Amino acid sequence: MVLPECALCFGTEGGWAALAEPWQPDEPERAPMQQALSQLAREHGVHLVAGTVPITAEDGRAYAASLVFGPDGACLGRYDKIHLFDVDVEDDTGRYRESTHTHPGQGLTLVDTPLGRLGLAVCYDVRFPELFRALAERGAEMIALPAAFTEPTGQAHWDTLVRARAIENQCFLLAAGQQGQHANGRRTWGHSMIVDPWGRVLAQLPHGEGLVSAELDRAELARIRAKLPALSHRRLPLGSANLGE
Repeated sequence: MVLPECALCFGTEGGWAALAEPWQPDEPERAPMQQALSQLAREHGVHLVAGTVPITAEDGRAYAASLVFGPDGACLGRYDKIHLFDVDVEDDTGRYRESTHTHPGQGLTLVDTPLGRLGLAVCYDVRFPELFRALAERGAEMIALPAAFTEPTGQAHWDTLVRARAIENQCFLLAAGQQGQHANGRRTWGHSMIVDPWGRVLAQLPHGEGLVSAELDRAELARIRAKLPALSHRRLPLGSANLGE
């Protein structure tokens, strides 16, 4: 189960940091959001990718932490969003400066699950293919992508980016997106979708709240990688460019 980015709190950017709680993987009862998510995973017996949760950073900002909980409620992994959305967009908000209140992450995270090895990324990360390739090189068979794409950027690029990351890394993409008009005036694109390693959209929710689900066929993933072994054909890093005289 994959929740969208900012699944528990989606207000002003200042509010994001103000709501941050300490990282408590071993004592979630000391952190209300982490405790609630742990209980949900345990209650329903699922692996839960909890979108993003604000976790206190040393400099007063908050990490946008995507947390994975197992069916027993244990936290199996944490990924801190690396690429921060400092962009001007032609919408009612106009100016986004995520780095003002969010501390960037630095490392990759993969979690082994019964469905296969799961890589983690968040929203704006999808525009940086090198991150997804690094996850694939480390054995990712599926990648969870909680997101809150703006309506203009989502309409232009969401489907294309999600499908491209699935195709080029020959893995499943589990992309869960915020959708609708929010209290802070922002409009998000939604279109949660599951894409297979061939780029086929297995399920999608165009509008509103809801759930998309699909069966992930690991045998099909293996067949695609064997038939078109592009991941093993890479010849990078390249040498120095010859620019001529």
